[in-house]
Amino acid sequence: MNNHIESKLLKEMKDLAPDFVKYGENILFGEVWKDPTLTSKERSLSTLSALISIGNTEQMPFHLQLAKKNGVTEKEMIALITHMAFYVEWPKASAAMNIVAKQ
Repeated sequence: MNNHIESKLLKEMKDLAPDFVKYGENILFGEVWKDPTLTSKERSLSTLSALISIGNTEQMPFHLQLAKKNGVTEKEMIALITHMAFYVEWPKASAAMNIVAKQ
């Protein structure tokens, strides 16, 4: 998803549910993501693992880009998805791998 689309979607979401967006920005990406107990890279790997395990491919492109910014390499993403395949179902991992391939 490119920044233009994200901006449009974020604006629409802010118009529809401003408190929802505020909580996400201030609490999730503010307090939670900035807690120094885990590194941003560890949080990205954990988030990708969770998204893969529940089959949430809609949010994967955003989190794959964020993971790259947080220092996760493509090789690490592929290794993570391959590892997850044996724990969360092959089709979920395959769907995630397809998203990585398109990035």
